[in-house]
Amino acid sequence: MSEESNANVQTSTSTQTTLTEPGLYHVYLLNDDYTPMDFVTEILKTIFRKTPQDAEAVMLKIHEEGKGVAGTYSHEIAEQKAIETTAQARSQGHPLNCTIEKA
Repeated sequence: MSEESNANVQTSTSTQTTLTEPGLYHVYLLNDDYTPMDFVTEILKTIFRKTPQDAEAVMLKIHEEGKGVAGTYSHEIAEQKAIETTAQARSQGHPLNCTIEKA
């Protein structure tokens, strides 16, 4: 082969990228002895968009088992819901707490 034919050779490179779905996170509300059940139910309806029946069921689970899943979201949304919940609880003088755990 001559130098001239090597000069016309082209090289191609390909890269394969794999995208994965973002992880989901549960927002858990935690039971305490001071936050009224009605307030927890209202939080579940307003912040987590639960129906009145679903909110009541989750509130009872929290009361009986110590914690319950309020919702499952991407990490950023789960964090925001937890912040909103805590802020609203504190503004009403309630110690309601929540945690975020990978689903």
